Amino acid sequence: MYTPAMEVGATAFRADLKRYLDLVRAGEEVVVTDHGVPAVRLTPIDTAPRLEELARRGVISPPSGRPRRRAGSIRRVRSKGSVADLVGEQRR
Repeated sequence: MYTPAMEVGATAFRADLKRYLDLVRAGEEVVVTDHGVPAVRLTPIDTAPRLEELARRGVISPPSGRPRRRAGSIRRVRSKGSVADLVGEQRR
């Protein structure tokens, strides 16, 4: 089941920044609000274990299908001028 994030006002967040960073490092999600409106969501950097847990519980599913082609395997199209020239030509 989804655990709601902890919400904190921007002023309180600034006043006790270290405490909230420690909570995030411990795995909590903190949403900083500005006048009651969510503005920023802080999540731990290493979210892989959480994603694996959610997939195991069936909340999310891993991507399916074949892997996408890498851009490096696609031949680039070469233009016959600068981008500015091409845009100028389209505007005429």
